[in-house]
Amino acid sequence: MESMEIKDRLKQVKARIAGAAEAVGRDPDSITLVAVSKTVPAERVAAAIRAGVTDLGENYVQEAQEKIQGLADQAVSWHFIGHLQSNKAKHAVRLFDLIHSVDSLKLARALDKRAEVIGKVQKILIQVNISGEATKSGIAPNETLALARSIVQLENLHLCGLMTVPAFFNAPDRVRPHFKAMRELRETLTMKFPDLGLSELSMGMTGDFEAAIEEGATIVRIGTAIFGHRPR
Repeated sequence: MESMEIKDRLKQVKARIAGAAEAVGRDPDSITLVAVSKTVPAERVAAAIRAGVTDLGENYVQEAQEKIQGLADQAVSWHFIGHLQSNKAKHAVRLFDLIHSVDSLKLARALDKRAEVIGKVQKILIQVNISGEATKSGIAPNETLALARSIVQLENLHLCGLMTVPAFFNAPDRVRPHFKAMRELRETLTMKFPDLGLSELSMGMTGDFEAAIEEGATIVRIGTAIFGHRPR
């Protein structure tokens, strides 16, 4: 029964993604759906994979480690989307295909060092605090270019684009200007680093992902709409 609920929710989310993309002339297949599985038990994550989920997002390294090991036989990509401390870089590089939340040169250097040890080029995104909230992680928009310039010098990191967690509003159109600003910031970086192919823009969650797609998101991070509300 639970597997059917997840399958039905996933189908609805994919239909909404397709609708938002097509409304602005975009190919729905150009958007990656990351199912946010933090606090979700491994058996429910497995049900989501059976339903068609190919990308999973986790916020905590320790919780993710147990889940990833338990689902090691599944052909899925794992994304780290939470705040990452430098002392967890070793584990993050070993576990995740894409790290969304790089917001300092210190963290970037720690990831680069750990990636070199295991012979990996780690894909990352720079997290930008686009709404300027004191409670949010991420680098200030006007400091993003300088951080990107430093990161591209690190041989074991591949900068793929930008990520944000903007201010929460009940009305998606109120957050739309933040999504637009992120798109414009990525365009600025693309002009500065044309050879990098900064194609990814990770933004949009359950409450606002359609607006994010309309403004250029290539990755949306959706938990509640797929797995249901988490227990408090």
